[in-house]
Amino acid sequence: MKHEDTSDWYSSHRIANKYAGYKVLLEKASGRVLGAHVFGPHADDVINLFALAIRAGMAASDVRNVLYAYPSVSGDITYMV
Repeated sequence: MKHEDTSDWYSSHRIANKYAGYKVLLEKASGRVLGAHVFGPHADDVINLFALAIRAGMAASDVRNVLYAYPSVSGDITYMV
C-alpha cells in the first residue's frame, strides 16, 4: 500500500488547492493494482484511470509507463504507483 498527502505537489500548488491525497493498493507478489482512493481536484478523472488499470489487471510498472499529459493531475499517477 502506498499513500501520501499530495497537497504540496506542483499540480495542487498550480491551482491553489490545499487538500489532496491518495492511497493505492498493490498486490505484493505481482505489483498488480488492486484498488485506489483519490481525493482532490480531478479525482474523478484519476480514479477512472485506476479503474481501467484494475479491470485490465495492470501492474504498477505498466501504469507508470503510460504517457500522461503534463502538467495535469493524471500525470501524477506515475508517482502514485
